[in-house]
Formats: sequence, structure tokens, C-alpha cells
Amino acid sequence: MKALPMTRICHIEIDDTDLPAPSPEMEQERRVAVFDLLEDNSFALPDRDGRSAPPGPYRLLLAIRERRLVVDIAQEDGTKVTEFHLSLGPFRQVIKDYDQICESYFEAVKRLPPSQIEAIDMARRGIHNEGARVLQERLEGKAEIDLDTARRLFTLISVLKRGD
Repeated sequence: MKALPMTRICHIEIDDTDLPAPSPEMEQERRVAVFDLLEDNSFALPDRDGRSAPPGPYRLLLAIRERRLVVDIAQEDGTKVTEFHLSLGPFRQVIKDYDQICESYFEAVKRLPPSQIEAIDMARRGIHNEGARVLQERLEGKAEIDLDTARRLFTLISVLKRGD
């Protein structure tokens, strides 16, 4: 289901300044997540303090600064809307688990039969969904996103965090 044009992300930037270069697998994961996210996403800002949220579509910048996830949001023309700073604490374990299962998956693809790869991939999707749920909880009251958007954003956060 395509999101309404005003409730979506139209551009995403990852600020990985001062972080080590991602592995080729991580870089591929990031490229796919960005592509999929821009193809189909649902992202809306709720009204706050009796004021209507500025209309989208939105430009997002994701970064890790001072050990916090920064989500900088602007309108399509670049006008800054808001910035969230989220503790990475609630993400730490799920990112660690996701990182480990991704490593297992990347290795399995090279040497294991399809049935074993499928089992690892199912576990990977479960952990990925858990990370998406954590992100949705952390953004509650700040931004409204669907599960697919949360999954793709979690992928980007996990790639950023791995380099941190």
C-alpha cells in the first residue's frame, strides 16, 4: 500500500561521519533499505501542543551523536521541522542480536544448503521485527510509522550503530 504523498519520507541521509566504513554486506543492506524505504513508506508527524504538524513529505537525517540516535526532520524544501534525540539503550540488545544473526546469515549463504539458510533467515526476520517494534515504541507521540517503514529504518539504525 502506497502512503499518501504528504505522509512519507522523500529523502533520507545517513551521517556516518567519523564512523568506520561499513562492511560490503552492511553497505548493501543499507542501500537496499534506503531504496525500499523511498519506494514505499508511511511517516507522519502528529499534531502537538494544539498545533498542526508541518506537512510532508519529509527529509530525514539519521546520525549517532554523543551516543544517541538523532533523527533530524525537514520538509521537502529543506525547512527544518524538528529533531529527535533517542537513547540507544533500548536498541542495544536487539541490534547486537540482529548483528550476530546477520553475520550468521551472510556466512550461511556462502556455504549452507537452502533449508538451513531459510531457518536462519526466519530468525533474522523475527529479530528485525523486534527492532522495528522498539523503534515504533521509541517514536510514539513523535512520529507515526508503519511496520515496514520501521523495519527499514531499524536496518539503517543498526548499520549506523554497528559502526559506532
